[in-house]
Amino acid sequence: MLLSVGRHRYRADSSTDSVHNYYEQMVFEQIMRSNDRAHQDGEFLADVACVALNRLPTRYVRHDVDLTFFMTPEDLENMINRVVHAVNDAITYVESRENAGDEREDMSKSIGIHNPDTEDGTSPSKSTPKSKKNTPPAAE
Repeated sequence: MLLSVGRHRYRADSSTDSVHNYYEQMVFEQIMRSNDRAHQDGEFLADVACVALNRLPTRYVRHDVDLTFFMTPEDLENMINRVVHAVNDAITYVESRENAGDEREDMSKSIGIHNPDTEDGTSPSKSTPKSKKNTPPAAE
């Protein structure tokens, strides 16, 4: 762990291993229910989960029953609706970003841009610096 106070480092033990965000399991379950691609593509699953979880409030608990015991049925229904909405939005967002990358690559190919820095000669999905003004001089 990177947490430290003075010279004493934080050590996780079995009692702290159980701390987690209540929404994590709900999000992963919803992704798996709503999208077939998530079953085969771990990268896609992780990307969608991160986007969805960042759109939800955090609810850290040690045991899931700690939260659900004090929730009304309406509270639980609201949580489920928020998760469904966050996951649907996250899937749309991740897929749109992938499609935007594909479109940039297709456009580069169609207008004949060749980039020797990429394997297939197309422009990379992230912008590259056009000048080397900010790079330090080469060591001699």
